[in-house]
Amino acid sequence: MGRRDPEEGQLPAPVKPPDGGWGWIVLFGCFVITGFSYAFPKAVSVYFKELMKDFHVGYSDTAWISSIMLAMLYGTGPVCSIMVNQFGCRPVMLIGGLLASAGMILASFTTNIIELYLTAGVLTGLGMALNFQPSLIMLGTYFDKRRPLANGLAAAGSPVFLSSLSPLGQVLLEKFGWRGGFLIMGGLLLNCCTCGAVMRPLDMGMKRKMEKTQDKYEAKEMLPIGGKSEEGISTTDGTKKAKKAKKKPKKGKKLLDFSIFSNRGFIIYTISKFILVLGLFVPPILLVNYAKDTGVPDTEAAFLLSIIGFIDIFARPACGMVAGLKWVRPHVAYLFSFSMLFNGLTDICSARASNYTGLVIFCVFFGISYGMVGALQFEVLMAIVGSQKFSSAIGLVLLIEAFAVLIGPPSAGRLVDALKNYEVIFYLAGSEVVLSALFLAMATYCCLNRGKKKEPPPDKNPSAGGGSDTEEAESDVQEAEEHSSDNHQPAHSTDNTVVVAGEEANHVAEEQSGEGGECPERDGEVLARDGCNPDQTVERDRF
Repeated sequence: MGRRDPEEGQLPAPVKPPDGGWGWIVLFGCFVITGFSYAFPKAVSVYFKELMKDFHVGYSDTAWISSIMLAMLYGTGPVCSIMVNQFGCRPVMLIGGLLASAGMILASFTTNIIELYLTAGVLTGLGMALNFQPSLIMLGTYFDKRRPLANGLAAAGSPVFLSSLSPLGQVLLEKFGWRGGFLIMGGLLLNCCTCGAVMRPLDMGMKRKMEKTQDKYEAKEMLPIGGKSEEGISTTDGTKKAKKAKKKPKKGKKLLDFSIFSNRGFIIYTISKFILVLGLFVPPILLVNYAKDTGVPDTEAAFLLSIIGFIDIFARPACGMVAGLKWVRPHVAYLFSFSMLFNGLTDICSARASNYTGLVIFCVFFGISYGMVGALQFEVLMAIVGSQKFSSAIGLVLLIEAFAVLIGPPSAGRLVDALKNYEVIFYLAGSEVVLSALFLAMATYCCLNRGKKKEPPPDKNPSAGGGSDTEEAESDVQEAEEHSSDNHQPAHSTDNTVVVAGEEANHVAEEQSGEGGECPERDGEVLARDGCNPDQTVERDRF
């Protein structure tokens, strides 16, 4: 059930997440990918003023570049899910890195805003999407018990890269112009290919381990150990053939699992995220130009994004650690609601900031709240749908969020052009974020918690659910190892000693057969698999 024959050298499914080891390398790769995916659309806003001059367009036209990047990052979610389920994470990420780099390099040779939309927007956005989603899937594969912390550390890549890419973009703009800056940025995006190369599938290491164990048993089969053991071998082989004959053909894996829409928690999460994204990205995208319009020098205006990034660096891992606490993790949805409420109120309270000091204060509180949202958003989704359906769930969620991304920042840009007032934009964006927080908290309490209270209490049997993915995987791996040991133990283990039972064993066997017809089994010993012969026992092997 749910695992392949260990004799074939194939791992049981699901595989136990190691919660460390090579997972830390995967975490670092996810850190870099997350940094590029989220920080790049915001860092590109540094070039908007020059693009407006060269192409003679308004701010709303240039804002479409960031919006298209984010829309591709989100809107291609189902495509990414299908490709990952079909080809695996590593090949998809390598292709994505090449596409992202090619998009920015081609953008440096464009002559109008439409070409920028197709290159920097569509092509680069698609490349980052093909990197972002598989990296999160791999992170969920390698971590379970430490998953909240891992998500927080990976999410910290966004502020780290935002605090570095924004000043770097300003320097490149001053020295090489926007075309030279785009060209260099395209070269930096090639690092996504390196991150994709380290995303080693988890089952490869497990499969090699199983193959080594199988080779060990096959070597032991070469040792002659007596006639009785040969009978056990033939009996065991016959049992294996019978089991293989009873096995049903395995169904093909779904490329996209739509059954998650029957999960009420997933529906509530999706609606809340749609409302959230309408206003979440508006303040950081408009911040630099807002500061410049109030008279702040260009360098100091770009530094505001670095302040948000610096605060965000510490907020995300800290929030991940808090979410991993035993008494917090079952209620992580409410913590996510609080973080969204905090972010929305920050936008509303800071809407009237009109000097550099007020903008700095806004950036500090916005960095804290934005970091909390970033650290928890995918952890909540993983907790709702589980790691097995996460690849399909994240693709569908990102697709729905893509519509919000296409509506939010461009609409804010048009309002700025029409009203020449940023205050209304901050009020509107903050209200949308607050609404999403209230909806998630109230719907979770009313629809989910009350529903659980009405349901009958679950069985106290620990195997009936309630365990983590790690516990389920541990049981499957243990069963696979026991199955493998049972097949080889009676005949070939050099560590086991074949013990011929005496009169006492025969007496116990006669009593057991007289009572229930069952085979005797003593503490520390099991009968050989040759028709339950009471004259032969084998000591139990412990792995």
